[in-house]
Amino acid sequence: MAFRKALRRTAMVGGGTVAVALGLSQLMEYRRTQARLAHVAAEAELKVPYPDEFPSRQAQLAALRDTGEFDVLVVGGGATGAGCALDAVTRNLKTALVERSDFSSGTSSRSTKLIHGGVRYLQKAIMKLDWEQYMMVKEALHERANLLEIAPHLSAALPIMLPVYKWWQLPYYWAGIKMYDVVAGIQCLKSSYVLSKSKALELFPMLKKDKLVGAIVYYDGQHNDARMNLAIALSAARYGAAVANYTEVVHLLKDKDPQTGKEKVCGARCRDVITGQEFDVKAKCVINATGPFTDSLRKMDNQETANICQPSAGVHIVIPGYYSPDNMGLLDPATSDGRVIFFLPWEKMTIAGTTDTPTSVTAHPIPGEDDINFILREVRNYLSPDVEVRRGDVLAAWSGIRPLVTDPSSKDTQSICRNHIVSISDSGLVTIAGGKWTTYRSMAEETLDAAVTAHGLPAESCRTVGLMLEGAKGWTPTLYIRLVQDYGLENEVAQHLAATYGGKAFDVAKIAKVTGQRWPIVGKRLVSEFPYIEAEILYAIKEYACTAIDVIARRTRLGFLNVQAADEALPRIVQIMGKELGWSQEKRTEELEAARKFLYHEMGYRSRSEQLTKTSEINLDYQEVVRYKKRFHKFDKECKGFITTVDVQQVLESINVQIDENALHEILNEVDLNKNGQVEIDEFLQLMSAVKKGQVSDSRLAILMKTAEETLETRGPVTVDRSGGGV
Repeated sequence: MAFRKALRRTAMVGGGTVAVALGLSQLMEYRRTQARLAHVAAEAELKVPYPDEFPSRQAQLAALRDTGEFDVLVVGGGATGAGCALDAVTRNLKTALVERSDFSSGTSSRSTKLIHGGVRYLQKAIMKLDWEQYMMVKEALHERANLLEIAPHLSAALPIMLPVYKWWQLPYYWAGIKMYDVVAGIQCLKSSYVLSKSKALELFPMLKKDKLVGAIVYYDGQHNDARMNLAIALSAARYGAAVANYTEVVHLLKDKDPQTGKEKVCGARCRDVITGQEFDVKAKCVINATGPFTDSLRKMDNQETANICQPSAGVHIVIPGYYSPDNMGLLDPATSDGRVIFFLPWEKMTIAGTTDTPTSVTAHPIPGEDDINFILREVRNYLSPDVEVRRGDVLAAWSGIRPLVTDPSSKDTQSICRNHIVSISDSGLVTIAGGKWTTYRSMAEETLDAAVTAHGLPAESCRTVGLMLEGAKGWTPTLYIRLVQDYGLENEVAQHLAATYGGKAFDVAKIAKVTGQRWPIVGKRLVSEFPYIEAEILYAIKEYACTAIDVIARRTRLGFLNVQAADEALPRIVQIMGKELGWSQEKRTEELEAARKFLYHEMGYRSRSEQLTKTSEINLDYQEVVRYKKRFHKFDKECKGFITTVDVQQVLESINVQIDENALHEILNEVDLNKNGQVEIDEFLQLMSAVKKGQVSDSRLAILMKTAEETLETRGPVTVDRSGGGV
């Protein structure tokens, strides 16, 4: 209690006052002291029923079925729902959580990956003298600091550059960014600063030079959103909450209040999506934290209720890491249509987005080609003409649905503040709607406060400020060195494991198999260019992964980083999961097809295939056609008008190059538009035209044939590595 009182007294001190009174070193020490106080206060006297292994999913389902009555049942396993479950269970409430798909399968895994207060919201707050938006920014900045403290392995501060191309904008933007620092107060990550043109180009050499007058750099947080969501859910499970993914609500349970005679929600009829088994989960309080599906559950309670959620789609793309510096993001504050575009390094790739378009609610949003091209056009506006921004460089693309809270008659989603509301229906259903990723914890706290009051629950006060999330304990910035030294992991793999699992990385390393090579000693990669290893699949099952999609999208982020690489890894992922979970051959085939369908529709693979079709125009001049036909006929020596794997193999053997036959089939299949087992001359010319226009990049067949042609002329060695690909 003394610690909590100290925290409350500290919170009453104005951030700006403390910042002025203390020097920089004192300020940093003050922040560290407050963080330590928060950690101690949060974890004091908390029981941890599962300090080692988590209960299996079957055990969690049994707890849901067999528990007489929970205090709280949370519906929804996104960031907000998992946050509510963690808040409830750490207040010593008997807690359950159900999610009809996987944890973080919706909006929470499809964000911009930023933990931020919202620079543009602060601008609106100041320009419109909007106190509500100002307080929302202040709250978000507080939550940003807390999230960076409680999950240091999954999050970090990121400098973001705002390039300035007009002199008058420099003081304008500088004042706005400095105000952002001031509002953060003692929780300011690092002070913003101004850069000259030369210094800006030194730090961000890809930037367009023309008319650049300087830049401003400020700091926000960045995280691995799906893993962060999972860490919150796993933390709730560790503290004793019964959590189950792939468990959907069929309908709400109600009984009559003996005092008022009114119907009250008292639980939910649930169905295990995997087995189809249905069962009742009784609870004193049901919390609706279903994000974009908020109104669906509200209508289960009362069919006549009006909608409170207006969904908006935000598309992001991933392009190769060479498009941005390793540790510097970019903000375009005013795109051609007034939207904001972020251009950020993430997981050694570059993420760009987002759009903001009204949409309908769906569990499987699809990134549109128009949105992808809009982002690419805006990126071109800020990058040097020397950097060719190609459509074929898009390695993955996705759409996430923001659950904006609005008046049903509103049409302009871009002007809607992403604030949240907590409402309680006449029958007692508690709904938390709207909000943003960064403020999940404070939203959960407000929701539980309302639930406790409305339902008279025997709860303690909130303890999630400073409560370390799964993997945070035991993590240090140098933890990866121990993984390399103790287990013989590759340096890149060790860094990845430490940044993904934190202190639990050793548990993954322990189950990694010996490679049989001199180095690395353990840790076989799923694909050569990414640090994900096979042991992570086994560990993912312990983290409640039930499908191959769970592994490629949320336990690892391979599907979000490169759909071609994810597609290549899928057979091995399914093989390992199938063996561990006892899948039949039929089930394995279903999993493989479902995962490929996910990549094709939701991760942008479809858009890639549409860049090269049977109706694609051949846009080559006469000399180019002659040159490419000559190259083609070096493989089609009999002038058949097409080439097969046999033709390619013969040419490669003549220059002493060996490529696996299955790999050759894959290479030709990428260009075989008719799917007849051969590549015709027109298909090859369509490919080279698409490469010329930037619609396709790093085509394996194009590179192989070009290199082989050059080698035939010089008789030198040739190597063909798997390309980065593109969608």
